[in-house]
Amino acid sequence: MKVCVFGLGYVGLPTGALLATKGMSVHGVDTNSALIEAINNCSFTSVEPDLDLLVKSAVGSGNLVASRKPVAADVFIIAVPTPVLADRSGADLSAIEAACKALAGHLAPGNLIILESTVPVGTTDQMAAWISTARPDLCLREDDAGSYDGNRVYLAHCPERVLPGRLMQELLENDRTVGGVDHPSAERARDFYASFVHGAIALSNARTAELSKLVENAYRDVNIAFANELSMICDERDIDVWEVIELANQHPRVNVLMPSAGVGGHCIAVDPWFIVASAPEQANLIRAAREVNDAKPQHVAERIRATLAARGGATVACLGIAFKPDVDDLRGSPALEIVASLAADGNLTALVVEPHVTEISPDLADLSNVEFTTLETALGRADVIALLVDHRQFREVDHALLAGKPVVDCTGAWRKP
Repeated sequence: MKVCVFGLGYVGLPTGALLATKGMSVHGVDTNSALIEAINNCSFTSVEPDLDLLVKSAVGSGNLVASRKPVAADVFIIAVPTPVLADRSGADLSAIEAACKALAGHLAPGNLIILESTVPVGTTDQMAAWISTARPDLCLREDDAGSYDGNRVYLAHCPERVLPGRLMQELLENDRTVGGVDHPSAERARDFYASFVHGAIALSNARTAELSKLVENAYRDVNIAFANELSMICDERDIDVWEVIELANQHPRVNVLMPSAGVGGHCIAVDPWFIVASAPEQANLIRAAREVNDAKPQHVAERIRATLAARGGATVACLGIAFKPDVDDLRGSPALEIVASLAADGNLTALVVEPHVTEISPDLADLSNVEFTTLETALGRADVIALLVDHRQFREVDHALLAGKPVVDCTGAWRKP
């Protein structure tokens, strides 16, 4: 089987490499020339457990090749970015549209097209329209099949459902939802995933599958917002939020999540806005949760400023700028926003420690009062220590190094030495 994967990011590349190790011939497509070269030269590296080894194995077997241009295939998988628009009125679908137009010329009867990107409701139907415009000789829906003399292609949405740090395990083991533009498309996609997925595969229509994925992330966002709002209330009343949550969770039907510096990444911080944009009069709770989580980084920055002022200091150690623990992904990171906000003051120095990247973020690189340094140096020089992301290295720090210095702990990791 020949598979063409559009987008070699955190979903597309692991999926393509996995399929290649299952004996499929995989052609990966991306616009990043440096990434393509790294994959083909077996020099690709990642902090994601086992991913670099899997990619090297797939390339070494001859079953995985990366390129800027697509080729003919039996299955086309689209796993490209769908960022929220600046005004939050929807998603930027330009990468999906470009992929549809690029693959259209390579389509043949019997081909299967799968969209894995997280998208607003109706996007898979929009894909069908783009493809039909480019290839009017092909049929994409069962109702039209009688008029096309067997020139049928199949289109389905199967949203990714993986967690950075556990990608390879979850690609294989997680249950999947497949929504087709019609039932035959859903069945074709189910059969494809059943060849390598160990979890259950549920069938639905494309619009329902699209919304179900958005609901998964909005559910988590709402629950995180409750914890973050609670932490801000506790800060105002000088109460230990971690103890409050610990006590509340003793109730057999209560499970409050832990607060943090905010919500980042490309999923939870983005996807709920797609629901809000599609139903602005109804999505009040979802909107409010997004606003609470978006406000948390500035709340943390103000806490750090106040702690510095009370200390009479001007140097803060900012531990972690990734969007979550033990990954190298900086996309939408609330910690990054906190550092940028502090640096904008101009009258303080931010010592940034991020063990999972080799150089500071471009957003901070040109700021003279931001230094990328080691943990030991930051702890030694800082007047105030801010734990923004609880990477394993920070959780295991010797608490003697913190003695005598005020700490702003956004994670609770240092609450009990």
